[in-house]
Amino acid sequence: MGKKIKVALVGVGNCSSFLVQAVEYYRNREETDIPGIMHVVLGDYKIEDIEFVAAFDVDKRKVGKDLGKAIFQEPNNAVRLAEVPKSGVRVEKGPVLDGIGDYLKKVVAIDPNQKPVNVADVLKDSKVQVVINYLPVGSYDATRYYAQESLDSGCGFINAIPEFLASGEFADRFEKRRLPILGDDIKGQLGASILSRTLARLFKDRGTALDRMYQLNFGGNTDFLNLLEESRLKYKRISKTETVQSVLEEKRLDEYNIKIGPSDYVPWLGTRKIAQMRFEGRSFGDITVQLDVKLDVDDKSVSAGIMVDAIRCCRLAMDRKIGGALVSPSSYFFKVPPIQYPDYVAREMLEEFIQGKRER
Repeated sequence: MGKKIKVALVGVGNCSSFLVQAVEYYRNREETDIPGIMHVVLGDYKIEDIEFVAAFDVDKRKVGKDLGKAIFQEPNNAVRLAEVPKSGVRVEKGPVLDGIGDYLKKVVAIDPNQKPVNVADVLKDSKVQVVINYLPVGSYDATRYYAQESLDSGCGFINAIPEFLASGEFADRFEKRRLPILGDDIKGQLGASILSRTLARLFKDRGTALDRMYQLNFGGNTDFLNLLEESRLKYKRISKTETVQSVLEEKRLDEYNIKIGPSDYVPWLGTRKIAQMRFEGRSFGDITVQLDVKLDVDDKSVSAGIMVDAIRCCRLAMDRKIGGALVSPSSYFFKVPPIQYPDYVAREMLEEFIQGKRER
């Protein structure tokens, strides 16, 4: 141990804020079992080996500031987990492209006179190894731009949002360059998607017919504000729906009987996410079964808990010179991986990958 994983953040919003704070929070912890962490040591790496060396944003309140200060600038409202010292990392202006939708324009302050940097030059100069895409949902062009810049700069790429790159056209591009890509759309440690997926699978495994279900989410951060714009919701709905439908296999629900996705923005909730879930089905004798579940969770905490493992898996792949979509880690960490597996299978595959028994 002792090697650093040099990371660049694309988007210095709440996800980045909590992740940066979490790395500081867990620095120099000696426990072998830390609540909230799946792998205290993953391969050769501890959480404190993650080092943020570059960051990109478009909000003038963040651009030009040290990363340690930028993560606390408005409109960020992530929980204050740790005091972050000066990092020496300057947040650079990235291209806007389609990253900011109509609702975000009301809260994101863009200075048109600030010129974007050459992203590839920053990645190379900072010796970045892993790039994390935390752009707002709906950033189709911007996500592909940063993925290509990462590829051209020799970096691994982690796609935390519902744009289908690792499960789509970028898998082959990264494989040809022998660089890893993980994705798509991060699945929180104990979030709405994994809970809905687990309960839907429980119906199936116990021989109970699942006839219909919904999972409706609302929260108070800029993610939910952004998703008020229906045009930016398309791939998010596909991603969240597919991660549940995939566990039902041949008994997938028709479109009328399944509804999953963000529902509304409630500012006072801050980074809390409330998920209301309902499952209706039939047990032995066609007797009705109804299950209602409410999940109240800090959205960014459960995301960061997965990301610290994803970063270290990406670096392990680079150490082993493995390129392309990392199927094993992606199947456990993301909603739409290149190949969907039941979670218990994906967990076994992940552990085998960490131990070097699986290439992907």
